[in-house]
Amino acid sequence: MTRPIRWFIAIAAPLLLASCILTPAKFVSTLDVRADRSFTFTYVGEVQLAKTKTPDMDGDLKGDTQGWQKGAEKPTLYKSAYLADLKGRPIAAAKAKDSDNFGDTKDEAGQLRTLAEALSKEYGFRSVKYIGNRKLLIDYSISGKLDHAFVFPFNPDADVILPFIAIELRGKDKIRVKAPGYANQQSMSASMAGLGGMPAMGADSDASSALDGTFTLTTDATIVSQNQEEGAQSGLDGAKKIVWKASPQTKEAPLAVLRVAPLP
Repeated sequence: MTRPIRWFIAIAAPLLLASCILTPAKFVSTLDVRADRSFTFTYVGEVQLAKTKTPDMDGDLKGDTQGWQKGAEKPTLYKSAYLADLKGRPIAAAKAKDSDNFGDTKDEAGQLRTLAEALSKEYGFRSVKYIGNRKLLIDYSISGKLDHAFVFPFNPDADVILPFIAIELRGKDKIRVKAPGYANQQSMSASMAGLGGMPAMGADSDASSALDGTFTLTTDATIVSQNQEEGAQSGLDGAKKIVWKASPQTKEAPLAVLRVAPLP
C-alpha cells in the first residue's frame, strides 16, 4: 500500500462516522490511463448524501443525529425539483417537507448547499448543483500523471472522506484501480475494509437502490488483471476498453491492475 493511501486511511477512520458519506446515484464515469502514466478521470451525474447508521453504546445500529426520516420518498418531489432546476426556475417548493416528512428538511438543504459550495472550489469540479432529494448534480474532470495515488471524491474541508474510486501505485511499474463506490453499500464497506481495514457502516438501502451508472476504463497499457466477466474490448487505436455497470445488484467493485511505464 502506498504512503498516500495509508495517510488517507489514517485520517479517514476516526472521521468516518462524523463526515458526509456521498454515494453515486445516476452517473457516467470514465478513466483513461496511458502507458506513460498520463490519465483522465471523469464523473458526470448525481451523488446522494447517504443515511448513515452508527453504533450506540450497546453496539446496536441506530440512525445518525441529522434527523433522517424513514420511508419512501414521493417520486414527484425529485422529478419536479430536477426539471425546475434544468429550466432555471426556483425549486424551493419542491424541496419543502410535507406532513409525512417527505423531501429535504431545511437543515438537510443547508448542509447540501454548503457541501456544493465547498466542492465547487476544488480543482476538477466544473459544476456542482444542489437538486433536492439529498442529491447533488456533479460534473467533474481531471487529468494528470499517475506518479502518486489518486482518490475521488476527497475533500477534508467538506468532510467528504469515502472515495468512489482509488488508484494505488503498486511497485515501480503497476497501478491498481479499485472503485468501491460503484457497487452497492454492503460491497462498498467491504471494499474499503480491503483498502485498509476501515470499519463497516450500516448500509443505506435508499442510496443502494439509487445506484445506476457505468464506469469505463480505457487504456493502451498492459492489463495484468481485471474482474469484468466479459473482459476487455479492443479498439481501433490499439487501446482496450472495459465497461462495468453499476446497479443495486452489483456486489463486486470494479478492479483492474495495469502495467505502465516504470518510475525512476
